[in-house]
Amino acid sequence: MPRHIWQRLAAAARGTARNRVRMIESSQPHPSSLLPEPPVAPAHPHQFEVHGVSIRDDYSWLKAENWKEVLKDPAALPAEIRTYLEAENAYTAEVLADSETLRRDLVAEMRGRIKEDDSTVPSPDGPFSYFSRFREGGQHPLICRKPRDRDGEEILLDGDAAAAGHPFFDLGSAEHSPDHRLLAWSADVKGSEYYTIRVRDLATGHDLEDEVPNSAGSVVWAADSASFYYVELDENHRPVRVRLHRLGEPSSADVLVYQEPDPGFFVHVGSTQSDAFVVIDSSDHETSEVYLIDRSAPGSEPRLVAPRQPKVQYDVEHHGDQLLIRTNADGAEDFKLCTAPLATLGREHWSDLVPHRPGIMILSHVPLARHHIRLERENALPRIVVRHIGSGDEQVLAFDEEAYSLGFDAGYEFDTDILRIHYSSLTTPSEVTDVDLASGTRTLRKRQEVPSGHDPAAYVSRRIFATAPDGAAVPISLVYRRETPIDGSAPCLLYGYGSYGASMPASFRTNILSLVDRGFVYAIAHIRGGTEKGWRWYLDGKREKKQNTFTDFIACAEALADQEFTQRGRIVAHGGSAGGMLMGAIANLAPNLFAGIVAEVPFVDVLNTMLDADLPLTPPEWPEWGNPGEDEAAFRMISSYSPYDNIRPQNYPPILALGGLTDPRVTYWEPAKWVARLRATMTGGGPILLRINLDAGHGGAAGRFERLEEVALIYAFALKAIRDFRPAREA
Repeated sequence: MPRHIWQRLAAAARGTARNRVRMIESSQPHPSSLLPEPPVAPAHPHQFEVHGVSIRDDYSWLKAENWKEVLKDPAALPAEIRTYLEAENAYTAEVLADSETLRRDLVAEMRGRIKEDDSTVPSPDGPFSYFSRFREGGQHPLICRKPRDRDGEEILLDGDAAAAGHPFFDLGSAEHSPDHRLLAWSADVKGSEYYTIRVRDLATGHDLEDEVPNSAGSVVWAADSASFYYVELDENHRPVRVRLHRLGEPSSADVLVYQEPDPGFFVHVGSTQSDAFVVIDSSDHETSEVYLIDRSAPGSEPRLVAPRQPKVQYDVEHHGDQLLIRTNADGAEDFKLCTAPLATLGREHWSDLVPHRPGIMILSHVPLARHHIRLERENALPRIVVRHIGSGDEQVLAFDEEAYSLGFDAGYEFDTDILRIHYSSLTTPSEVTDVDLASGTRTLRKRQEVPSGHDPAAYVSRRIFATAPDGAAVPISLVYRRETPIDGSAPCLLYGYGSYGASMPASFRTNILSLVDRGFVYAIAHIRGGTEKGWRWYLDGKREKKQNTFTDFIACAEALADQEFTQRGRIVAHGGSAGGMLMGAIANLAPNLFAGIVAEVPFVDVLNTMLDADLPLTPPEWPEWGNPGEDEAAFRMISSYSPYDNIRPQNYPPILALGGLTDPRVTYWEPAKWVARLRATMTGGGPILLRINLDAGHGGAAGRFERLEEVALIYAFALKAIRDFRPAREA
């Protein structure tokens, strides 16, 4: 469809927020008596005992015994399970059938905000500048380059062509060789995150015979451009081996460079900004260990930087004759920066460069030839600090908005004074700026285009705080249209995550405008379990303190109502993965607070998953959640909040649960079991809906426009939860 038609559709769909609120309220509700009957999962009682406690799981049969085979071949799913999942998908489609026109409008609006032929800012490397772009109507990126100082595009890899014939396609990585003659690229065509690596001859445009299956997707070239390092997944889908592939040899002959002996540690491979070293990082959620390999000597023995020490993390960069190390060693809870001589790497030789400052978390760092750049965050706001290596002088790059997102991209080159920064806020589209660190000159390289139009002045971005039950101040970032009445009448979509130390940036999101323009307040709850307020914010939301994550989110919802941004019962909660676990927990704890709950790939069967050491992610997850099989206290702690195990006979709000059949992170049976038990236990409310993408995994649809269909489904559900499902909720 031509872009002007998308623009016209999007423009027709927009209106003032006040009118949108009236439209939501004026529609006829959907009485619960008119809802179709949902599928009923048969109960097959399964009883087992842990630490003297008897556990009954009536829906364990939904976990296919051949689940490992299903990850690689979805057609291997047993017929009984497939039939049930298809019935659930059909039920969800029937319940939401009356929103089909709305979903089409939402897709049109969201697509109208996408510059379809968009491209990244070219990043220079030697004689070329590399970038990616999309063609008009294309689902997948084109990997391109051009001569460094003049025009003339060369398409190295056509993602749309590579995806042809595959129901699912995800381009993992695309790394050009140091001599610029080859491109190593990887793709996953099942959604199960098994990536196959191929190598393209850029002179001919054809792939070589080399093919490396079962990889984690990333590639690091050796300096000779004739070999590369990659991480191999084991039979349990765990990244535990680093191998060296030499071009022209079969993958079966790939050299084993490193193998992680602890099933709780995952391995990653990368390189220093200087390009001098390949970096092997082996870590869990609390502890890390790093090895270095000379990139000019492929196959050489990895050199250990410092042996792993429980709960000590570190990562390394290289500059001249020393390493630059970010670490939490010696009680540096929010991390510090150290130096170590290359000749003597041991921890006893580390010296503080930027000492630990409580409450100021160092998130990442990178050295260039003359500058050392670090990204910090204090009280949920990021800043970039640039340190001149020769003089030690520092300059700070920060912004004045109440809430914003900030990051940097050091690019390919080391001997440069150009630093690329990325900035946006909930009202400001993304801006890419090159900063000349020598002169201080800033050059705007790109401002995100919104083809259907966007006026930042039409929106208000705020940051407020909720008070948690223990008195902690929990930040909330929010955005709404300027004319939206802040009198308690507006509906709200409240997003949360709160695990693994991940922070949720207050960045520009074009999709949410489809709700905001309909009168919604969109809010992000920066709850404990993330690191928005430092590492302590994370520690206070994990393991024995995990309940803080849930009560923080509930406190955020209450604060939004108390400050009249919305009201109780008009809030739709949204979270995915570990944030989906949050959704399951708050559904049990405060069901009447929410108009609806959207749980994407939700980690809701926490106890059973943490008891199953064969699942891909379970051993590395024990530091995050505890090991309930070995530790009775961890067992009782997880049992106290695991959403699946704490479903109770009460009314539940409408719930939409989304999963992926080939998801290796949150397996499909978690949301399926959760929905089955909810329906069998709840005394009223709902409806409870389940949709399993039978052609995708953890990230859902991979194509950029296909993903919009899933977002439209979520937003249509949110609108119906505010409007149509209320009689069912109050039953």
